Amino acid sequence: MEKSAIIGVAYNKQQRSNTRQNFAEMVYEVTIQALNDAGLDIKDIDNVVTVSNDFWDGRTISSMAIQDACGGYEKNISTVEGDGTFGAYYGLSRILSGSYKNTLVVAHSKGSESDTNLITNGMFEPFFTRPLGLDNITSAAMQARTYMDAFKITEEDLAAVSVKNHGNALKNPKAQVAKQISVADVMASRKLADPLKLYDVSPISDGAAAMIISGDEFTRSLKGGKAKPVYIKGTAFCSDAYDLGLRDLARSPALVAAAKKAYEIAGIKNPGREIDLAEIYDAFTHMELMWYEGLGFCHEGKGAEFMKSGATQMNGALPVNASGGVLSAHTVIAAGLIRMIEACLQIRGDAGEHQVAKKVNTALAHGINGPCGQAHCVWVL
Repeated sequence: MEKSAIIGVAYNKQQRSNTRQNFAEMVYEVTIQALNDAGLDIKDIDNVVTVSNDFWDGRTISSMAIQDACGGYEKNISTVEGDGTFGAYYGLSRILSGSYKNTLVVAHSKGSESDTNLITNGMFEPFFTRPLGLDNITSAAMQARTYMDAFKITEEDLAAVSVKNHGNALKNPKAQVAKQISVADVMASRKLADPLKLYDVSPISDGAAAMIISGDEFTRSLKGGKAKPVYIKGTAFCSDAYDLGLRDLARSPALVAAAKKAYEIAGIKNPGREIDLAEIYDAFTHMELMWYEGLGFCHEGKGAEFMKSGATQMNGALPVNASGGVLSAHTVIAAGLIRMIEACLQIRGDAGEHQVAKKVNTALAHGINGPCGQAHCVWVL
């Protein structure tokens, strides 16, 4: 893969309700921070990719609300509706085309100003499925039960993911929900949709994130400057069937395919050993276990055993979600981009109190789109 690098990153503190800032103000804040992180001026950016969603923003052409805030004036500017990892993929494609030298990718969302159940009900087929009332939580509960039944996974196994990630979040000042909890606490929390309980489900969040991706020629010109380039070794995405009835919810062939392609590009033969850290999209506890398997960290159905081995702990062989993950803060649209940013910070040694003890040379970041992880985007950095 032609050398390209992430040279500037920023995201703001994730909050249940950010009443201090509107969409544009959040985006402006992280844009300035990412530029400062890279040691660049907005004049150095020649391409902008905004990532937003009309449903979550409550307006059509939602990207128009923030294009001036991210410096899009007199620049090529495009929009992606979906997770930030897919927006970064589009930004990278523009760099690799040879037409641009620096791409700014920004993502934002304010869940506090949205109706999550109504919006996520809109993901489903309108005539037969949507009237059933399915939303992100009830569909995830169906997936969790299917996965548990297929591989004899227990609710306590899911709870262990919550304990780990909420505990990790205690060291991340930008996390929203940071708690020292036990498996018993998770099991006793309010049930939302069987078998998922309050602590199995990611929170509603407000936030924004920004990233600057540069081509090799520009990145090499930065030697001796402020920027700390994190090189992109491989990336790929893949989508599964839209209708839940056409998918085996206990497995994720789309993630397997995306990971396989990203590893092939990056030259990764044994992801469980060659990857030093992973930030994955754990919107629900069962998903983290499933994504271990789809990413090739362990065999199918062995996600809970892999977790129990201690490999995914902060000081384990393969720390997963040292930041607290999506379970500690879920800004829809920006969440995957934040996973990439956290992976970059770990590689740079700039993750602060949640910096893992081991040296991180190669990290994985992951994002999803659609109900029950319909589409996956994998990055090896």
